[in-house]
Amino acid sequence: MFSKILIANRGEIAVRIMRTARRMGVATVAIYSDADAGSLHVAESDEAVRVGPAPVADSYLQAKAIIDAAKTTGAEAIHPGYGFLSENPDFVEQVEKAGLVFIGPSADAIRAMGLKDAAKALMERAGVPVVPGYHDERQEPEFLKQQADDIGYPVLIKARAGGGGKGMRKVDGPDQFADALAGAQREGKASFADDRVLIEKYVTSPRHIEMQVFGDDHGDAVHLFERDCSLQRRHQKVIEEAPAPGMTEEMRSAMGDAAVKAAKAIGYSGAGTVEFIVDGSDGLQPDRFWFMEMNTRLQVEHPVTEAITGLDLVELQLRIAAGEPLPFEQADLAIDGHAFEARLYAEDVARGFLPAIGTLDHLRFSDSARNDTGVREADEITPHYDPMIAKVIVHGRSRDEALARMRAALADTKIAGTVTNKAFLSALCRHVGFSAGDVDTGLIERDLAQLVQEDETPMLAQAVAAIAALELAGEPSQADPWSSLPGWRIWGAAQHFVKLVQDTTVFDLRVSLRNSRDFKVSSQADAVNVSLVDRAPGRMIVDGHAQPLCFAVSKVSGRVAQVTVFLNGDTFVFDVPDGVTEAGDAASGDDIRAPMPGLVKQVRVKAGQQVSKGEALAVLEAMKMEHTLTAARDGTVGEIYVSDGDQVSDGDLLVSLVAEKE
Repeated sequence: MFSKILIANRGEIAVRIMRTARRMGVATVAIYSDADAGSLHVAESDEAVRVGPAPVADSYLQAKAIIDAAKTTGAEAIHPGYGFLSENPDFVEQVEKAGLVFIGPSADAIRAMGLKDAAKALMERAGVPVVPGYHDERQEPEFLKQQADDIGYPVLIKARAGGGGKGMRKVDGPDQFADALAGAQREGKASFADDRVLIEKYVTSPRHIEMQVFGDDHGDAVHLFERDCSLQRRHQKVIEEAPAPGMTEEMRSAMGDAAVKAAKAIGYSGAGTVEFIVDGSDGLQPDRFWFMEMNTRLQVEHPVTEAITGLDLVELQLRIAAGEPLPFEQADLAIDGHAFEARLYAEDVARGFLPAIGTLDHLRFSDSARNDTGVREADEITPHYDPMIAKVIVHGRSRDEALARMRAALADTKIAGTVTNKAFLSALCRHVGFSAGDVDTGLIERDLAQLVQEDETPMLAQAVAAIAALELAGEPSQADPWSSLPGWRIWGAAQHFVKLVQDTTVFDLRVSLRNSRDFKVSSQADAVNVSLVDRAPGRMIVDGHAQPLCFAVSKVSGRVAQVTVFLNGDTFVFDVPDGVTEAGDAASGDDIRAPMPGLVKQVRVKAGQQVSKGEALAVLEAMKMEHTLTAARDGTVGEIYVSDGDQVSDGDLLVSLVAEKE
C-alpha cells in the first residue's frame, strides 16, 4: 500500500478521499489555487501545495505543476477524484512517465471510452446495446441536421468529449436544431477543447440507470449493482438512489452482464460507471436499455453504492491501484436496503438553476445523514468552481424509510448567506410520483412549476426576522440594569418599525415591546405575540412553540443586511433595506443584467432590433455552463453595453430595451 498520495482535486471529493486515506494510514497531499488557500480540503490534508491562481485552467488543470507537487512531497500516487484531469489520458501518461501511480484506469481505457462516438462503436463490437444515432466524424451543420431529420425528433445533441451535462441539448424540432448545435459546440469547446458532437435518438420515457463496475489488473471485473439517476435538470443529476425503483432480477442481471462486458472489453482497472438509457414506458424490460457512455473515474454519486453494499469505494481504488486483486467475486455481493443522495447546491432554482455565490454565514447539517462536503461555515462559494455545498446521503431498510430520512435530513439542514436548492430538493422528495418510484428524466422539467411553488410566508417567520433585524434578540447586559427594559416608556410600550423584502414582496412590520422578552409584531393584515423563554446566538426559544426558532443574520458595514429564518424545516430569507436603497428600486424588465459573474460568449442582437418576449439577447458563460438571457417583453433594443468576450460581474448591465411610452 502507498504511504503517501496526492489528491489532484478540491472540495468535497478531495476531503472524502482524505478521510479514507487517513483511516488506512496513508498520508495525503492537497493541491490548491489562490481561491482555495483557506479551504477545508487544505485544512484536512497532511501537506498542501499551491498550483496556481483561481481559474481552473491556471491551477487544477496544470498537469506539470501537479506532478511536480507530487514528486516534491514524496507522494507515490495521484488520485484524480472526478472532473478536472480525472479522465485525461495524456495526464495519466505523464503521471506514469514521472514514476508515479495513477489511481484509476489506464490511459488506453480512458481513451477508448473518452469519445462517445468511438465508445459506442466499440461497445457495438463487444455486443453491448447502444442508442440509435449518428456517431461518426462528419461535422458540417447541414449534414448533422440531415442526420437528425433522419433519426427523427426529438433528438439529443451531445458533445462527444462531454460529461456532467455540458455540451448537451435536447432538440424537439428542425427549427431549433441550428441554435442548439451552435450552443452545444461552444460549450464542448469551452469545457473539453473539442467542439465535435454526436446525435442520438431521444427516448421519450427515459430513465438514466447506471452500473458501478470495478476491475483489477488481474483480468477480473464485477458490478456493484445499479444506481438510478433519472432525476435531472439540464442533464445534470439532482437526486440519485440505489437500487433502481422497479428493478427486476432479470433486468439487473442483463444490465450487470453488459456493464462487466464493457469493462472487460477495454481491460478496465479501478472504479468506473457504465451509464445506460432505459425506456421506462412499460416498466423495466431487459431488452430496452442502451449504452450511453462510460465514466472512467469515481462518480459523484458513489456514496449510495457504498451505503447499500457496505464497501468503501475509495479504499478499493487504492488497493487495486497498489496491485491488489479484487477481494470478492460477483456472487459475494448483495444489496442491503435502499439509499438516496441529494446534491445540495448554491443555485437559484427559480431563475433557471443559475449558480449562486455568497458567504456561508450559517451552516448546519443534519446529524441523521452522511454529509459529504468541502465547505465550512464562513467559507465562500466563489464563481470559479462548481457551487456544490454538500451531498446529503441517507440509508434505510426500504425505499420508503430511506426517503423519509432524506426529507428529515433536508428539513434539519440550515444554510444562510447564499441561495440554495434545498427547498427544491425537499419538494422533489415530497413529489407524489417520485415518492411512488415513478421516475424518468423528464419529471423535473414537466413538473417544475409545482416544484418551485413557494408557500406563503408565515407571520411567525416575519416576526422572528423583524426581531433579529432590529437586533432585539440578544441577551441584555447584566452590568446595565436599564438594558433589561428596552421596551419601557413612561407613556407606553416602545415601538420599532422595520421593512423586510422577500424577493419582490415587501413586509412593513411594527415591533412593540414592553421588556426584553415580550414582543408584539404587527403587519397591516396580521399580528403575533412572541414571548422569549430563552435565547442564544442565532435562536430564540419561544413560549408555546415546540422547537427553537433559529435564525442567521448577515451584516454589511456593521448593519443587518439580511436575515434568514429557519422554521419547521423551511428557510425564509429577508433582505433588510438600509433606507437609502428602497425595495422596488431594482432594474425593471427593460434592463438585462448579468445574473452572476461570467464571460459574455455571444451578443445575439443589435441596437434598434425588434425583439419578442423570450427572445435570446445574449449568452453568458459561468461555471463552464452557458446561460441564455432573454427579453422580458416585446420591444426594441436600445443600448448594448458589452461585446463578445467581455468579463462581467454580477448585476452588470448588458442590454437595455427602449422604455415603453405611457
